[in-house]
Amino acid sequence: MDTKELFLEIGSEEIPAGFIPRAMAEMESIMRKELSALRLSFGGMRTMATPRRLILIVRDIPVMQPDAEITATGPSTKTAFDAEGRPTKAAEGFARGHGVDVSELKSVITEKGEYLAVTKREKGRPAAGLLQELLPRLISSIPFRKSMRWGKLDVRFARPVHWIVALFGGDVVPFSFGNVESGSSSRGHRFMADREFTVKDFSGYLEKCVRHFVIPDHEERKKIIRSGTEELAAKAGGVLIPDEELVEQVAFLVEYPICLFGAFPEEFLKVPKEVLITSMKSHQRYFSLADREGGRLLPGFITVSNTAAEDISVVVRGNERVLRARLSDARFFFDEDLKTRMDDRVLMLKRVVYQQKLGTSYEKMERFRTLAEELADALNPALRGKTSRAAWLCKGDLVSGMVGEFPEVQGIMGREYALAEGEAPDVADAIAEHYLPLQAGGELPASDIGAFVSIADKLDTLAGCFAVGLVPTGAADPYALRRAAIGIISIILDKGYRISLSRFISRALDLLGGKLLRGRGEVASELIEFFRARFVNLAGGEFPGDIVDAAVAAGFDDLADLRDRIAALASFREEPEFEPLTVAFKRVGNIIKGGVDAEIDPSLFTDQAETELYRAFSEAKKNFAEMAEKRDWKGMLAEMASLRAPVDNFFDKVMVMAENERIRRNRLALLTGIARMFGMVADFSRIA
Repeated sequence: MDTKELFLEIGSEEIPAGFIPRAMAEMESIMRKELSALRLSFGGMRTMATPRRLILIVRDIPVMQPDAEITATGPSTKTAFDAEGRPTKAAEGFARGHGVDVSELKSVITEKGEYLAVTKREKGRPAAGLLQELLPRLISSIPFRKSMRWGKLDVRFARPVHWIVALFGGDVVPFSFGNVESGSSSRGHRFMADREFTVKDFSGYLEKCVRHFVIPDHEERKKIIRSGTEELAAKAGGVLIPDEELVEQVAFLVEYPICLFGAFPEEFLKVPKEVLITSMKSHQRYFSLADREGGRLLPGFITVSNTAAEDISVVVRGNERVLRARLSDARFFFDEDLKTRMDDRVLMLKRVVYQQKLGTSYEKMERFRTLAEELADALNPALRGKTSRAAWLCKGDLVSGMVGEFPEVQGIMGREYALAEGEAPDVADAIAEHYLPLQAGGELPASDIGAFVSIADKLDTLAGCFAVGLVPTGAADPYALRRAAIGIISIILDKGYRISLSRFISRALDLLGGKLLRGRGEVASELIEFFRARFVNLAGGEFPGDIVDAAVAAGFDDLADLRDRIAALASFREEPEFEPLTVAFKRVGNIIKGGVDAEIDPSLFTDQAETELYRAFSEAKKNFAEMAEKRDWKGMLAEMASLRAPVDNFFDKVMVMAENERIRRNRLALLTGIARMFGMVADFSRIA
């Protein structure tokens, strides 16, 4: 089969860096769907991008679309013919619409009954013609967070489009997008090679791009940025502070990366390093350096330029001048903030509305402060005082000038201001830690104090939002409630905290008082289910899904204990007894259905197998209770395994559903007791 390469380049004004990764992914996804719908196979697909161009390469597309037989279904045979068997208007219209005679229609059996159908052979079309229709549709379909129109054109894109290269096997695929006609001419770097060059294929395009100071492959630009920044950091006598997120951002800001080193006065190092790093990264996209031990920030930075200037010192001095102004602002805010005590800032929170229906930030702090104190009482009473103090102070920096200017350093500045005022270091650290984790899989609070305040703050947020109807939807979660729930679960599992989730949800709802605008029971149930879904997703990444479901179904309250139970069950699954034990339990469950609440009467046993099973069950039940106190899940599973043989023997020898009602009920009561004992560990019916 003859195949060709498709090359598409959309050249535009600079696209915002944050728009590009999604645009690349969506462009590939849309193209795959379009080619599939057109019955066009392909050998491989790749996307690349710079700020000025989106690139798509599709290899080995056949030059001809394959022929296909297409069956179209029409009206049902009941409505297609009248009582005498003559075709109705429905049948005639269906046939006419497909260009065939009624006699050529056939009947087919579907799920809904018998219908008329027509099968036509559709001859394949040249792929070049199909691509001519597809490509403008593809360009129009690429989604951006914000798109724009320009001039009087009726098309939208992230930024105005200036050129389009569209080649199939080296030949131009002709089409227009707005006022731009596709062709074979690309353009070089805007400042260093602002001229056109002709493209014949992808490999030739790459060669010409290099000569025109464009590196179209974003992964190649990332490598250049990493090696360049690391080399300059070493020359400056330090090490680069790793920041892969910044590498990604900068790679989509430049077409030809040039790494440059600059310095700033050491006097700025008096400002907390987190503020300096944030200022350099967020506002200037600069990389920071530390000493070789990686602890102390160095008075230097590395920037990535998009132009190889004749005199790089001019560029460096310009960047240094801009950074000095930014750092001067940071130092000013820091010095001014130190003039107001943190306790006074906390009182200012009374004038800050957290959420209209949930009150001020001060009210929120008071609620989660109580929750944090109760967590400390339950888990480490000696830390109650420090936990209370950390909770009181932790939101104070929200009304500081520094956090107003650099929101990313909330918590961090609270720690710095608290230390400057002589607070205990562990209390100050907890102020910074209580925002953790910042994202799923992110760093967790190191201290118990920070963990208590973090859990309490997040739980108050969840309870408050659910209580007033601010429940996340599939499309929106403006209060980041999913992240809050995942954070709470992650901290509990990391620390191994043995607490009742439902109890603390109930306390969080109590503390809302009159702000609870929905039914308490309904809100509590929704919150438990919300946590359950997050837990299942998290645990499902570590353990088999059916094991997680089975364990969760047996009890969801003590999350640390639940995780231990899942781990024990997953480990036990590797044992040879697991599968026959699961089969036996399912057999028990199928027979008892809802179970029988009745005392077991050994005097009603009529078979030795009943007596043996009852004896084994009684012994296991006693051991089970002792192991349950110690949360010895492995031991409990081993005890369950000891029942498999007597259970199998019971089913082989005994007719459970005996005619005598008392005997039948007694046997069901015995099996119910066994099922409920098993059910303390997991719902084995959910295990595949």
